[in-house]
Amino acid sequence: MSTARFFHGHDGLLCDLDGVVYAGAGAIPGAVESLAALIEAGIPVAFVTNNASRSPQTVADHLRDLGVPTDAEHVFGSAQAGVALLRQHVAAGASVLAVGSDYLAGLLGESGYRVVCSASDRPDAVVQGFDPSVGWAQLAEAAYAVNAGAVWIATNLDLSIPRAEGVAPGNGALVGAVSHATGTCPVAAGKPEPHLFQTAARELGLVNPLVVGDRLDTDIRGGNAAGFDTVMVLTGIDTRQSAEQAREADRPGWIVDDMTALAAEIDR
Repeated sequence: MSTARFFHGHDGLLCDLDGVVYAGAGAIPGAVESLAALIEAGIPVAFVTNNASRSPQTVADHLRDLGVPTDAEHVFGSAQAGVALLRQHVAAGASVLAVGSDYLAGLLGESGYRVVCSASDRPDAVVQGFDPSVGWAQLAEAAYAVNAGAVWIATNLDLSIPRAEGVAPGNGALVGAVSHATGTCPVAAGKPEPHLFQTAARELGLVNPLVVGDRLDTDIRGGNAAGFDTVMVLTGIDTRQSAEQAREADRPGWIVDDMTALAAEIDR
């Protein structure tokens, strides 16, 4: 795994957020300054995240508050991917139990689905995404609905999520609780499926982007599956040792300490 010449032949950057740019609300040291320098140098940067709890506009506002010059059109999240996947299984107009954020529920409603709050409403599908407010009662309703035959979609399967206080359970851990109660697994959107990366590249007009992330099982696996080169930063979940021991599909092309290594490439 080399550490040189990231941008040789690459026409843009597809960057993860949690564990790469920020942990919780606060920026990871050097990340904001590096991204600002890359964007100022004319390198297109999109943000590809598995977090389904916030809208692209909210994420873009957060990034701008931190000092990253971007907008909602450059943010691609797993909530949208989850709704797109749902369309392949359940037609608009069907009833859907939304387990997650108000944003996810609103997005489902905007997409023509009838959003319900209880398994007693006999939903046709369950869509489960991460939100810090999700608790036992919502997970139980999801289990009741899935056991009754509802199609089950998960926006993503990240087992953990970096926060300012440390590493916390992610959506995949909450999905696991429902899986244990139902004896089944959901159909999953988001990373490591290549769709989000391919969509972001297409929207920005990129042919050969560089994917940057902190997780082998989502960012790197998904970027590799999309056919793009990948860089892993050591500011989030995975370590240099885990990357070197990973199976081929999960190995990054490069490993760097943090985002400042990419900004250092500008003047080379």
